[in-house]
Amino acid sequence: MNRILSILVLGLVLTACAQTDNSSGEQEQIMDQLDPNRENKIQNTSNLNDKLGYVNYTRDQLNQDTEEHHAATIDRVQMADMIARIILRNEGFNRVATLVTDEEVLIAYDRNEELDQNIAADIASKTAASVMPRFYHIYVSDNETLIQDIQSLHNSSTQNKEYDNTLDQIISQMKKSPQGMENSQEEMAD
Repeated sequence: MNRILSILVLGLVLTACAQTDNSSGEQEQIMDQLDPNRENKIQNTSNLNDKLGYVNYTRDQLNQDTEEHHAATIDRVQMADMIARIILRNEGFNRVATLVTDEEVLIAYDRNEELDQNIAADIASKTAASVMPRFYHIYVSDNETLIQDIQSLHNSSTQNKEYDNTLDQIISQMKKSPQGMENSQEEMAD
């Protein structure tokens, strides 16, 4: 009888241990799913635009030394591409050149004569404002010669400030055109 009782107790202990290991495995699986650093290999890359963006960190997960020097970055080429494509979806635009620096967005465009100059400027500046962080200064112009001037800066780097004079000259030319948006950039700065 003692032998049967011992076997039953041993069986219960092993079953309980198996349950504990299984529940800790479930907890690890849930934590793994919430870990923003893991690669989701199951994820279908064709549906990335449909996915919601989500991360969940605890303070302990962040390495404070690297976070202290962490800076948010923007893919300037991708932003310029997005702005130009959105503007061109409006029928009044034939060509759009967009340059995104570390502080400015410059947009030069060729518009149809049917599209009012002020409305075109408003569309271009509001498009950039909807895509970029608020601290960016946005300059727009329907002066087609500025397209080549903007293009001349496309290989420049934010680390090399040799282009500052050219950039300032382009901006001063762009300011001669309507800038759109009811509240101008200067009013917003005050």
